[in-house]
Amino acid sequence: MSISEQHDRIFKALASPVRRQILDDLRDQPLTTGDLCRHFPELDRCTVMQHMKVLEGADLIIPEKKGRERWNHLNPLPIHAIHERWIGPHAARAVERLDRLKNRLEKTPASGPVQA
Repeated sequence: MSISEQHDRIFKALASPVRRQILDDLRDQPLTTGDLCRHFPELDRCTVMQHMKVLEGADLIIPEKKGRERWNHLNPLPIHAIHERWIGPHAARAVERLDRLKNRLEKTPASGPVQA
């Protein structure tokens, strides 16, 4: 699978508020599938499992079978890769532009009140 296809899967997975909530729920600790289903009483178990399948397909969660339970772990690496590719560089350029603008404004003499 190409990097572009991997990114497409990640963005698709992150597009759903339910899937984002699942990732938030897994941020601090792994949870069983049953625990995650209880976090969404408005959804049936099958629907939650479909969302988890999308997250697993995007490599955002890693399931671990322990006896009869399936423990779900957050995999932060794909999100970090998205940050490194898309967010970090764009944010750095935006900060540079704002810094240049600030410096220009500070060097420009203040003019009087604007006349209507």
